[in-house]
Amino acid sequence: MTDEVPEHVPEHLSVYRRLRRAFGNPELRSPDARRRRRAADAAPSEPYGLGREPRGVGDVLFAVTSARGWESPIARAELVASWPDIVGVDTAAHASPIGIEDGVLTVQCDSTAWAQQLRLMNATVLASIAERFPAAQVEAARFLAPHAPSWKHGPKAIPGRGPRDTYG
Repeated sequence: MTDEVPEHVPEHLSVYRRLRRAFGNPELRSPDARRRRRAADAAPSEPYGLGREPRGVGDVLFAVTSARGWESPIARAELVASWPDIVGVDTAAHASPIGIEDGVLTVQCDSTAWAQQLRLMNATVLASIAERFPAAQVEAARFLAPHAPSWKHGPKAIPGRGPRDTYG
């Protein structure tokens, strides 16, 4: 085949044809050409074919969280968010969860009376948590009373009664 161009073909087309013969089809050399060629050779895709059924967002998110191992942190966050439903609105107004570490739920209470009351309800609270949030893996609960004021300031303290021993 010669590179002579018939007179009725414009020059730009003849140059394009010569380059295409020399270098091949540029559409087949693109970065994803092999993928497109494989997809074209494969069976045609069906929108609702086997394995392509539409699923709800909740199902998809559950599959993602299960695959990533996020069930426990999500269950713990849900537990903290639904604390009033677990212990009741009145009790939740005086006691709030501050964290879950190593299977121990820590709850800060407004007073020592509320802390003691929740300690007495410990078994009921843990049973409710285990029933509603088993993935949270809460095994124990710790109810903290408010901290008493301290005269100790700094890392070191001297034994004694504090500033009261200098009065008078």
